[in-house]
Amino acid sequence: MKPIVAIMYDFDKTLSTKDMQEYAFIPGIGMTAEEFWGACNRLTKENSMDQILSYMYVMLSEARGKKLLNRTEFNKLGESVELCPGVSDWFERVNTYGESIGVTVEHYIISSGVKEIIEGTPIAKYFKEIYAAEFLYDSDGVPVWPAMAVNYTSKTQFLFRINKGVLDVTEHRELNTYTAEEERRVPFSNMIYIGDGFTDVPCMKLVKVNGGHSVAVYSTDDDTAHKIMEQGRVDYVAKTDYRKGEKLETTVFSILDLIKANHITTQIKISDKKRTR
Repeated sequence: MKPIVAIMYDFDKTLSTKDMQEYAFIPGIGMTAEEFWGACNRLTKENSMDQILSYMYVMLSEARGKKLLNRTEFNKLGESVELCPGVSDWFERVNTYGESIGVTVEHYIISSGVKEIIEGTPIAKYFKEIYAAEFLYDSDGVPVWPAMAVNYTSKTQFLFRINKGVLDVTEHRELNTYTAEEERRVPFSNMIYIGDGFTDVPCMKLVKVNGGHSVAVYSTDDDTAHKIMEQGRVDYVAKTDYRKGEKLETTVFSILDLIKANHITTQIKISDKKRTR
């Protein structure tokens, strides 16, 4: 059986060039990015509020009377998202390389951004699951309440869902039931987490300490990724350039080779142990 490799991505500033709200939503309600995020930060501090719930509330309150919002409109916002260089054909290249060495690659999003916007991007079809903030809609299709809020600590639950193969976010009993390591669908050692900043650190560190692989990416002169590397929280650092032959592709392909080699040697050990009994 082919080993399964799960590659998990943050979205904003990891696959896209900036926060997804800044492409069409914020200009559409007549605000600047600074004004929008400033309003979110004030709401957070004044009400001791979760940052994700704050921005979701501000999106709804500021759009009222200015911009129609429903699931379809959110999806349309995804069409305006600018992807990092090489992202558009990245997934097919990775899948093809995985097949060539005998591993099955699955892609997942674990993001604090808006799921409905991500679903509207041209790359949404490549993800087995998209875990992100999501709205609850009333009978008229109007967003009225958060259905899911994904912050930097709650992101980690999705690693265990992928690890155990319990992908349905409403299923908790099976997720928390003991499962032997060898029975888990995707071992942590077969995981690759790609993210851009400190909000990804809990996931990066969890994957890394459990034998998986974490990559901190950057697109500007910001040294956050290198700081995370120096602190021992990730294994690799690369620019958000997903084009063929660039460092990020070389790094991920090399990790896939390593995972495949580890799978082969593990199977040899298991076989040898059986023969000596």
